[in-house]
Amino acid sequence: MTARTEPMVAARETENVVGDRTLVAVQAVNISRLSTHPVPTVPGTLIVVAGQGPKDSNGAGKSSFIAAITALLGDEQWRFASGARAVAELLFNAELAAQGDSRWASADHGYIVGVFDHPEPVEDGSAVTVWLRVNADAPHLEIRWRQGVYLASAPSEADRVALADRLWASLPRSAGRRDVVAKDLTRVLYGGQVRCVSFLSTSVRSKVATNLLSQPLNEISPERVFSAIAALTGLDRELEAERRSRAEEHRERAKAAEAAERLAGWEREAASLLKTFDRHDRAREEVAAALRHWRTRRARLLVDAAEADAAHAAEQERLHREGAELAEAAKAAEREIEQLTGGALDAQVQEAQAALAELKAQADRLAADKAVARGRMDDLRRQVSALEERQREADGRDADTARAELKEAEARRDEAQQEYGMAKGAVARAERALAEAEAGQSSAPEQIRALEAAGITAVGLLDAVELAEDVRERWEAALWPYREAVVVAADDLDAAVAALSGLPGSMIVPAGGEGLPEGVRCERALGRFFTALDGDGTGTVVIGGFTEPVTGRVARVQAARTALEAATEALEDARQATADAAADVALAGRRLSGARAAQELDDVRERMAELRESLEELAGGEARLGPRLGSAEQTLRRLQAKADTRALEIDRLRGRKEAREKERAAIRRASSELADRRAALGLDALEKDWGGSREAAAEWLSGLDDDEATWTPAEWWHTAEKHLSEALRRVFPDGPSDEDMPEEIRFLLRERAEGEGRRTDREQATFARLAQALEGHLRRREDYERHQRRQIEVQLSARRADLDKAQKGATEAAGAAEAHRTALTAAIRTRLQRVAEEFEKLDLAYGGYGATLEFPTPEQPGDPEQEWRWRVTPKWRRSDGQRYVPYNRRANTALMDEKAVKLVCAAALASSGGGRLCLVLDELGRNLGKEHRKEAVALFRKIGETHGITVIGALQDDMEPYAIDACGQYVKLRRSSDTMPYNEPPVVVGYDEHESRVRMLAEQITASRPAPEERKSE
Repeated sequence: MTARTEPMVAARETENVVGDRTLVAVQAVNISRLSTHPVPTVPGTLIVVAGQGPKDSNGAGKSSFIAAITALLGDEQWRFASGARAVAELLFNAELAAQGDSRWASADHGYIVGVFDHPEPVEDGSAVTVWLRVNADAPHLEIRWRQGVYLASAPSEADRVALADRLWASLPRSAGRRDVVAKDLTRVLYGGQVRCVSFLSTSVRSKVATNLLSQPLNEISPERVFSAIAALTGLDRELEAERRSRAEEHRERAKAAEAAERLAGWEREAASLLKTFDRHDRAREEVAAALRHWRTRRARLLVDAAEADAAHAAEQERLHREGAELAEAAKAAEREIEQLTGGALDAQVQEAQAALAELKAQADRLAADKAVARGRMDDLRRQVSALEERQREADGRDADTARAELKEAEARRDEAQQEYGMAKGAVARAERALAEAEAGQSSAPEQIRALEAAGITAVGLLDAVELAEDVRERWEAALWPYREAVVVAADDLDAAVAALSGLPGSMIVPAGGEGLPEGVRCERALGRFFTALDGDGTGTVVIGGFTEPVTGRVARVQAARTALEAATEALEDARQATADAAADVALAGRRLSGARAAQELDDVRERMAELRESLEELAGGEARLGPRLGSAEQTLRRLQAKADTRALEIDRLRGRKEAREKERAAIRRASSELADRRAALGLDALEKDWGGSREAAAEWLSGLDDDEATWTPAEWWHTAEKHLSEALRRVFPDGPSDEDMPEEIRFLLRERAEGEGRRTDREQATFARLAQALEGHLRRREDYERHQRRQIEVQLSARRADLDKAQKGATEAAGAAEAHRTALTAAIRTRLQRVAEEFEKLDLAYGGYGATLEFPTPEQPGDPEQEWRWRVTPKWRRSDGQRYVPYNRRANTALMDEKAVKLVCAAALASSGGGRLCLVLDELGRNLGKEHRKEAVALFRKIGETHGITVIGALQDDMEPYAIDACGQYVKLRRSSDTMPYNEPPVVVGYDEHESRVRMLAEQITASRPAPEERKSE
């Protein structure tokens, strides 16, 4: 066994022990089934961890190996702040080993040892070895360290395990008298910097985060993309802390609500007692007030009776004097009434009313005439507007000119209508001619119809003959005199003559004869006719030169159609001329109407001028009548005012007289009543009830305030009874049935309710005894209630203090949670922005066109257990100048694999904070397509070497062939049989360009492996 000893680090707590050093070797002791052999690591490259288990790559401890590295590097997924209890699950478990716990014992502690050195070794002894002791019991993690390489190097597993315990014991405590524990690991070893981010599929997480490399990127939702980035950047712990702060806020609010509910319940109970005590205190006051009011009532009765007797005597004397005065006043009023009554004023009022009525009648007539004139004026104004509108249509013509133009327009219209009728007749004739031509009856139609009726076939001569163009001039002139002739067969000649006997002048050409002149074609044989026609010697000259052919059916039909078109065109022209003429007639009619309107307008304006003069005269009449009407109204109002004043004065005097008479009668009755009252006062009996003199009663009343001094005995009695009833109600809410009521009080109440005589008499007779009995009952309970009240006040103060404390805690928790959420929102956006920037840099650096992340801020959750769901949408450009395309658009798998690798590395770089970062990935490339695996793994290596990131990835056996050539270091963990509790020595293949670092680790590495001879003997 060998161990390299180096100077120890001083046993005092410090920070950032590792500094900028990076992991160059790791050793696990009693960690899962891992071999205790030290494993060197090449920093800043891709290290792949393969496995060879009994059947496949599973069961070789790959996940445990990389999990141990993450714990050593301070990956916050282990929850170091909570004691990192999950790290203890990495210890060797005999139940999971070969042959169970019957042969092996589970480890109660183990070690994870890491050697850290500068990326560029500067001198010997610059390395630091960190030891993590993993305990099954708390503390689950203890940390020690020392300078140099300090590994447990021995030939066998057992020796290395034993040596590890001795080496741990030899290390100085890292914090004086104690060791640094899990909660201080990242601060002490790494200065609080993030040195490791990971994707692990182990159970060390409370919830396994999404692995961006475990499935196609475009199949991962934006929420899970954020979950993966949060796991890599440490945001998941901050989000969990935020959720815990919300839960704490909820708990504090629940505690405050519970405290408030408990206080409210206790206050209700205490309030019930205090309410009873308050009722009793108030009842004591009510009883005292009732007795005082009862005593005051007796004094008031006596004093009031004495005063009333004296007042009655004085009042009787005064009434006698007033009666005499009232009799004299009634006589004076009668004399004034006689003076005011007279008829002169009434006559003046009637005369003024008649004059005013006459003037108003005149004013009404003027107003009516004026209204009629204004109505007529309004009608004329409307007529003027209408006539002016019509006048504009005259276009400046007078009536004679307009009538002449109308007459001319009507003549043109009649002429156009005649021409239109003639054109319609021409069209009808042309249509008939066309129909006859089409039927072959264009010449001698009547003869042809007559022959057809007789059953003889006939055709017009000109229809039967067709001439060539060069002989038209010769034969058209010769045939023109026979244009009405018909051609019949020679055999039908006689019959034809008979059939046409009714049509004198008809010409018949019998068919016959062979041979026709040159250029002549005929339907019938007309050789004889043309021979005779050619030899005509009559000397008749027919002018030829027809513009169109006049022979042949086709030519004649065409000529008839042309004639019809010309007639139709002439008809349209005639129709248009007729319409234009009708429009001219209508225009001339409107102009004539406008000219006549001008004449009517002059008449209307003359009538309007007359009406204006009439209105001015009426207005003048009203103006002259106005002053007279106002004067008459003023005179009438003045006389009516005098009459009204006189009537009021008479009514007043009569009322005064009647009032004096009534007052005299009332005085007589009052004097009689006063005598009866003096007898009914009973002064002697009242003085006896008071129990003292009248002067003593007056002195008692002198102590009352101003308000009480005005109270009557009835008011004192009712108030005393009211106070006593209120006291009884407060002490015994249930009345006589109350269990706490003494029998004496119950008896007096029963006597009041059921005794003989009037109720008021019974109440006054029992008042004093009932009040004294109630007073005694309350006096006996006073001390007990005072003590209970003090106890309630003490407890209420304490309970309210507890509630204030709970509410303060809830308020502080709410404020802390809100502040945490605000800060966390900013932190998340900052962290995601850094990831987006790194993603952009990596994409541009490794063959892409730029990439970014879209991450809108979500609503903050209200439920304490609800997750704060963020969404991250990766986007990238597919060519220069294009816009960013979301990741979930269709794309080839190679592009998706490449972007996933870059995104993982970007998240790792964003979390590094500039320190030496280690990216640990479980199931590396599990979902990568076979054709892209090598490129994706090579990309990890390039990024790691370029940015100084050590990428450690565990992979399955199907990924191993692709990773060997693309990685910078290859580690293979082996366990060939299920009967083996521990792994075999790992296979490590790699290259480190720093010779000094290799030599530094060489002795420790080789000391843990047997010599070749020993391996052969084994």
